[in-house]
Amino acid sequence: MRKIVLTALLSLIPLAALANPIIPVPTQPQPMVIKPVAPDLPEVKGYVLMDADTGKVIAEKNPDLRLAPASLTKLMTMYVVSNALKSGTIHADDKVRISAKAWRTGGSRMFLRVNDEVPVKDLLQGIVIASGNDAAVAMAEYIGGTENAFAGLMNTEAQQLGMKNSHFMDSNGLPNPDHYSTPLDLAILARAIIQNFPEDYKLYSQKWLTYDKIRQPNRNRLLWNFPSADGLKTGHTEAAGYCLVGSAKRDGMRLISVVMGAPSDSARTEDSIRLLTYGFRFFHTQKMFDGGTALKTIRVWKGQKKQIALGIAKTLYVIIPAGQEKNVHTDFQLNTPLKAPIVKGETYGNLVVSAGSDTLATIPLIALENDANGGVWRSMADGVNYHLQHWFSHSKQQANNS
Repeated sequence: MRKIVLTALLSLIPLAALANPIIPVPTQPQPMVIKPVAPDLPEVKGYVLMDADTGKVIAEKNPDLRLAPASLTKLMTMYVVSNALKSGTIHADDKVRISAKAWRTGGSRMFLRVNDEVPVKDLLQGIVIASGNDAAVAMAEYIGGTENAFAGLMNTEAQQLGMKNSHFMDSNGLPNPDHYSTPLDLAILARAIIQNFPEDYKLYSQKWLTYDKIRQPNRNRLLWNFPSADGLKTGHTEAAGYCLVGSAKRDGMRLISVVMGAPSDSARTEDSIRLLTYGFRFFHTQKMFDGGTALKTIRVWKGQKKQIALGIAKTLYVIIPAGQEKNVHTDFQLNTPLKAPIVKGETYGNLVVSAGSDTLATIPLIALENDANGGVWRSMADGVNYHLQHWFSHSKQQANNS
């Protein structure tokens, strides 16, 4: 009897279904947002990885630890020199007489000779490419009169840049207990060099210097070992260990890496590569809005104009973690109601850029135009309209809550 029932049931199933059984289609996996762990780098005393466009620190270890910077000091020397060139205080073709003090300075050298007159542009190459202490002292004396006076200029510039934990005693970084900087401060300095002096920054990518028939390589091995690297500077003393400030640009994104206190030349290079690789792999920079353009139009009460435009002062970039690109959104937080007078450049709200639950940037929204007090009739009309609108909104809210 059971056999007969089973045969009858099977006869009801189409032969095609038996030959091609229905297999459930697996659901499409959702893209996973990766939250990477920053490189450990246990052998270095401190490091910073910074996005150059935003100034945001992506990864760090002891960013504010005061350390001997060795020849990374010459980045500050170059900043002062570049500033003097840009302001017209000195010129690239000026001839600089080499003093006995500059000639006697120990450490890495450009191999200048006493009383030679060397153009400023040649000394800049000697400072950046050969890390010449003699060239650094010569430029310090040319601008400041003495190296001590020039160190005062270095410290003034450092304060203006926001380098809160740096102090310089000379132009070259020879050991001195009162001469120090930090990974974060040097990243800030590198960013300022890149953004403020793009023409001089080209020097940092040059691999070789030939002066007086002596050919010297740039000690920054990133220029040879990491594609897209184009700066900046190495440093080494027994007290400082091996240090390297590097920078590279890839697919529109520029990163700055600072490694201080590494145990060897190869270690500072490899650790810098680890940092840059991490940054390019797990983050990207995106331009959001141009500075000075209207982003939001808002009602103004009792003004000569009924509406004014709000925007941001400078072009806004944000750095976005990989996988979060589609989750980026903007929110305009406005100081309402706005009543005249409105002053151009003053803040009247904030622009908030987020990715998921993470805030990427909060930027002041400023007025892009002035709006003075309106006349008597505008003031009266807007006063009535404002109170009517406020009453209507309040009544509507009560009705919704009831």
